[in-house]
Amino acid sequence: MGQKTHPKGFRLGIVTDWSSRWFAEKEYSQFLHEDLKIQDFIKDRLMRAGISRVEIERYADKRIVYIHTARPGIVIGRRGGEVDKLKDDLEKFIGHEIRINIEEVTRPEMDAQLVAESVAVQLERRVHFRRAMKKAVDSAVRAGAEGIKIQCAGRIGGAEMARREQEKEGRIPLHTLRAIIDYGFAESMTTAGKIGVKTWIFKGEKLSSDEELIEQSGRRDDRSRRRDDRPRRRNDRPRQRNDRPRQRGSSPNQSRDR
Repeated sequence: MGQKTHPKGFRLGIVTDWSSRWFAEKEYSQFLHEDLKIQDFIKDRLMRAGISRVEIERYADKRIVYIHTARPGIVIGRRGGEVDKLKDDLEKFIGHEIRINIEEVTRPEMDAQLVAESVAVQLERRVHFRRAMKKAVDSAVRAGAEGIKIQCAGRIGGAEMARREQEKEGRIPLHTLRAIIDYGFAESMTTAGKIGVKTWIFKGEKLSSDEELIEQSGRRDDRSRRRDDRPRRRNDRPRQRNDRPRQRGSSPNQSRDR
C-alpha cells in the first residue's frame, strides 16, 4: 500500500486555501453534497471551456460561485447570454439563488488541472503519450515553472499490461510545506480502458516577510559583487591622483615614447 498525501490537502492553511469557504454545524453534509453537485454540473456543462477549478462561498443564504477558466469567452457567451442561461439552470438544479463570478486563468500552461486535461484529450486522440507529456513539460518550463512532473498510468498505447510512465523536469519538493505545488488529475477514456493522468507543478516557495527581506538584501549584495568583480581590460589600472588626462587619439605606448 502506498502512503501518499494529496499535495493540496497537505498544505491547506499554509500556502493553499479551501475551494469551499463557509461554516456550518447541522447543515454540513447538506452543504457539502450541494457543493459537489455544483462543481460536477459546471464541469459537465462547460467541458470545452478549460475549467481549472470551481470555488464556492456562502454568506447567510447567498451562494457565490467563482469559475476559473482559460476561455472566459465561451463561458460568458455573446452579450453574457451563456452566463445567464447557466445561472438559471443552476438555480433550478440546486433550488437556491446563485451569483456567478468568472475569473480568467492567464497562464494555462502553469495550471496543473488544465495540463492534465490537455494530455488526457491528446491520449484520446491517439497521440503518442511520450510526445504529449514532453510537449506539456516544455510549455510549462517556458512559462516559468520551476519544476513539473506528469505521470500516466494504465494500458498506455493499448498494451496488454498496465504500466506507469512519467516525464519530469526541474524539482518538485513534495515534502516542503511552504512550496507552492499545483496538482491536477484527469482521466482519458481510450479504447483499451481508462488512463489516469496526474500533474504536479512547482511554482516557487511562499516566504515570510522577514525571509523576503533577507532574500532581497542578498540579491542586492550579489549585484554589488558582480559590479566589483567584473573583468577589466588588459591595459586598465586603478587611476592615481597625479595621472594626467590622456589626449585624444594617443595610446599609452605613444605617451611613453615622448
